[in-house]
Amino acid sequence: MAPTGLYQHLSTYFQNPEEALPPLSVYLTGALSVAFTILYVLPFYLSPTTRPSPNLSRDAPSVIRARIRFVSISVSLSTLVTIYVLAVHGKASGLEIFRLLGWYPIGIVETFDSFLLTALLFAGPLFERAVIEGRWRGWIRGQTVNETLSSWIGWRNYVAGPVTEEIMFRSLLVPLHLLTPLSPTRVVLLTPLYFGIAHIHHFYEFVLTHPHTPWAPSIVRALIQFTYTTIFGWYATFVFIRTGSLVSVTVAHTFCNWAGLPRVWGKVEPRVAIGGPVLRGKEDSITEQGEERNGNLLWSAAYYVLLVAGAIGFHWCLWTLTKSPRALAKFG
Repeated sequence: MAPTGLYQHLSTYFQNPEEALPPLSVYLTGALSVAFTILYVLPFYLSPTTRPSPNLSRDAPSVIRARIRFVSISVSLSTLVTIYVLAVHGKASGLEIFRLLGWYPIGIVETFDSFLLTALLFAGPLFERAVIEGRWRGWIRGQTVNETLSSWIGWRNYVAGPVTEEIMFRSLLVPLHLLTPLSPTRVVLLTPLYFGIAHIHHFYEFVLTHPHTPWAPSIVRALIQFTYTTIFGWYATFVFIRTGSLVSVTVAHTFCNWAGLPRVWGKVEPRVAIGGPVLRGKEDSITEQGEERNGNLLWSAAYYVLLVAGAIGFHWCLWTLTKSPRALAKFG
């Protein structure tokens, strides 16, 4: 069924901007975005149960549980405010709001395509973990998932974190910005900055919990984290606008958290086998060292070939695998 109301107004505006006025101003949207970002981070430091200290790590289970509770409240309040703004200022109906927030339709096909696209970018690391380190058996049995999600750190990194961050910084901020005079391209470039800024507080936490670490490495660490969170935000915002699916970007976020930053230099070596030492002669040791060296070179070559091939495939498939009739806006 063709979109109506606010959703139709949004489509009309980006196709013929001179024929329709945007429902929201940039200043209102910017103020709401700053407020939501503060509301997301501030509770971490208001309560002694969530505030880090030299004697209390952010990875402590009690801290993780308390932070998840506070963040859930912050996201819920921000969601209510966003729904109010879309309904009152944008004159949107309930179904239109759900579509703009990416909640409905869920987008199962879009989620699969976005996951495949993201996995292409990590073809090298996937090969390293599955084949070189031999983890594929654990993946098939589901052992890895059970072990990861059985800890509070895993639950935070792969469930609570991606879900709450994608709701706040994609599902809420992106529709508000799309209803301003900003083009979709500018929305992609702008909104992830809030996402990156929201992670800068990790610098304070790191300095507080690592008092003996010099400031220079701590600043570099914070800048690197801000950079890659912003870059991921650009990608996630692009996918969200193109697919109109919150689930698709949440799954991509979880996958990226699990995969981490790809290795871009150094040798790729297989995981050390578990077991006791085996007694061998001198000639056997020399032979095995040569075979091991050649094997590591082959593993490394395969990894970097897949890493480059995956990046090329990602570039080729970026627009194809994010194409959807449920897109929130059109680029170009």
